[in-house]
Amino acid sequence: MPHKPFTIALSGKGGTGKTTTSSLLVRALISLGETPVLAVDADPNANLHEALGVTVRETLGSMREEAFTRHIPPGMNRHKYVQYRFRQALVESEGFDLVAMGRTEGSGCYCFANDLLSECMGELERDYHFIIIDSEAGMEHIARGTIGTPDLLLIVSDPGARGLRTIARIREIATQLGLPKEKIRVVFNQYKTGTAPVDIGSEEPIAIIPDDPAVEQADLQATPVSQIPADSPAGIAVQRLAEKIIALAKARQDQ
Repeated sequence: MPHKPFTIALSGKGGTGKTTTSSLLVRALISLGETPVLAVDADPNANLHEALGVTVRETLGSMREEAFTRHIPPGMNRHKYVQYRFRQALVESEGFDLVAMGRTEGSGCYCFANDLLSECMGELERDYHFIIIDSEAGMEHIARGTIGTPDLLLIVSDPGARGLRTIARIREIATQLGLPKEKIRVVFNQYKTGTAPVDIGSEEPIAIIPDDPAVEQADLQATPVSQIPADSPAGIAVQRLAEKIIALAKARQDQ
């Protein structure tokens, strides 16, 4: 029986370093030998590819529109065409592949296309050990079922009051969508000396990623943030997070 990959979705308020954390987590899993990893950029403002240092030429949003507007080759129905184009949209790199969901274009109902994309994701996931999904705060793709139900939802937040309040909102949305509370964990990012006095519950964060000059330097130099030194403060913290996630995945497998 083929293994089922362990899926981690990252959500959080814009500007809290969600994409940075996603890219560092991909690299940490690769360094720990957990390859291949599938990185999914499910944020319409896609920039996970930049953080990982690869180029995206096509998103699933544009491919989905094309399947409904472009002439399908003879002998191929839309279902097979979307599957074919889905594979073409994959960006392959060392230790990981990346697919960007992108934006939908035009108007109308995309239920049929979303169903096809969900099925393609299901077929793809058999190839990977871990799937890292850089999601948006509203978790639209989880609600629609396009990317399935994650094994772990990481809510990434800086220590500020607005970020902490967003934690509560995302947690509420996730539980309403049926995600068990034990699968929802908090990651503090850009951490310096403490957090704002906002109640987010008594549960300890699964990771605290310190404010790291190497991350800022990568941004200023326009270099992939995932390539910061592994022994930098953020790199070390995400490596420990990856080790915890691997342990969770092994525990699920042993059940």
